[in-house]
Amino acid sequence: MSIPDTGFMLRSLEYLASFFVIFIGLTFLVIVVVYILDVTQTRQAIRRNYPVVGHFRYFFEDLGKFFRQYFFAMDREEMPFNRAERSWVYRAAKDLDTTTAFGSTRNLSPPGTLLFVNCPFPMLGTDAAKVGEVTIGPFCEKPYVTDALFNISGMSYGAISRPAVLALSTGAAKSGCWLNTGEGGLSSYHLSGGADIVFQIGTAKYGVRDAAGNLDDARLRAVAAHEQVRMFELKLSQGAKPGKGGILPGGKVTEEIALIRGIPVGEASISPNRHTDINSIAELLNAIERIRSVTGKPVGFKAVIGAYGWLEELFEEINRRGVRSAPDFITIDSADGGTGAAPMSLMDYMGLPIKESLPLVADMLVEHGLKERIKLIASGKLITPAEVAWALCVGADFVASARGFMFALGCIQALQCNKNTCPTGIATHNARLQKGLVPAVKSERVANYVRNMVYEVGVIAHACGVREPRELRRYHGRIVTEVGQSVALDELYATNAARCLPKHRAKVHSIAAQTGSEHSQPL
Repeated sequence: MSIPDTGFMLRSLEYLASFFVIFIGLTFLVIVVVYILDVTQTRQAIRRNYPVVGHFRYFFEDLGKFFRQYFFAMDREEMPFNRAERSWVYRAAKDLDTTTAFGSTRNLSPPGTLLFVNCPFPMLGTDAAKVGEVTIGPFCEKPYVTDALFNISGMSYGAISRPAVLALSTGAAKSGCWLNTGEGGLSSYHLSGGADIVFQIGTAKYGVRDAAGNLDDARLRAVAAHEQVRMFELKLSQGAKPGKGGILPGGKVTEEIALIRGIPVGEASISPNRHTDINSIAELLNAIERIRSVTGKPVGFKAVIGAYGWLEELFEEINRRGVRSAPDFITIDSADGGTGAAPMSLMDYMGLPIKESLPLVADMLVEHGLKERIKLIASGKLITPAEVAWALCVGADFVASARGFMFALGCIQALQCNKNTCPTGIATHNARLQKGLVPAVKSERVANYVRNMVYEVGVIAHACGVREPRELRRYHGRIVTEVGQSVALDELYATNAARCLPKHRAKVHSIAAQTGSEHSQPL
């Protein structure tokens, strides 16, 4: 019987013991150093009064948002999007069963709760119609005709990664929706999937600017020469930061992104807080007409609605010039829109939410006889079928979402969009993190999300007794009030609507009598 070699075991124990002693010594040394640094620094009272252990406060504070998300918050409690909303998007994107069992976890009694009015004789499947086509820019050389109902809102290449843009472009083409470039210019990745493109012109005019940062007609023509680019959107403001331009941290400004945008590599890209060449209603309409005449394609603008007296002036000026001068569409962003980086003071307090601004603008368009001429696109935290159906009820022609599609790509709401550390590879240019986002797989999820969204909005529409989603009207929805009873949407907005129609009719007759022209007649 052989005797085991105890020498190797003893040497191993000696090494482990030595390692343990060294580890303890280093740990003690680190604690001593941290202690000295804490008690001598003067910036943070917690660390000065509670050296070493005070660091745990910041660790747990950072960890807290993840514990709340996965362990403590109820399905309907989280912000900006709760677990129930995210879960629906995840299931729809994966084309899984979106039904639920036993009952809703949604509380139906709080004020502001949305309800739809079901019809006693809902629309049969055999009578249901496909989503109808809408023409945007009827007076353009190349109008855009589309049946797209739910589309991808502006997310620039730079704010989101190359594989994310590839997945969105391919998924949009598969589902038949459009993809908005965001303000960062047009990249080959936007075009590669074959999707219809809305080119957004931000305040810095990335991608269509000259060396001085001014709008360049030659660059506009070059962008418009791409057949896939179907419309141009002039961004006046966006939901999370009205009154402030886009912010792209320097860590995200790679050589490629700098080339596309026309900016220095590695330096933070901060856009002006407005278009420096647009100072009035007249200049806004002139800019829209300039872009439209250069490109031959529909042009509209995107804005968060806060003060709205300027819209009255805008629509009156359009009627004076003629309906051809109107923007072909208006994208209304909500005050609770999202972005990678914005001051909290603007994100939390500035602008009107879409629930107030969308019906207001829709009624103003009716008042001025422009509702059919100018198409309305609703954007801002509309990621579930009920929210999309609500927007259609109150006057939207289309709905666009950015964060909904981020969830479809796999976003887990880690709230790290501004740090280049997005764990899902969507909002980062870290190659190691990007490898988890496979465009071929995620593009299918994007397409599934669109298809399931349109289907379930159709389910709501059919339950309300109409053939397709764009036939939804305000009387199909209700909002719970402070007394616990609901009121119909058409009644909720009745005061403004009642003001609009008589005023519009009087204006039409007055202008027609004075000029004999037809441009101010209802369309």
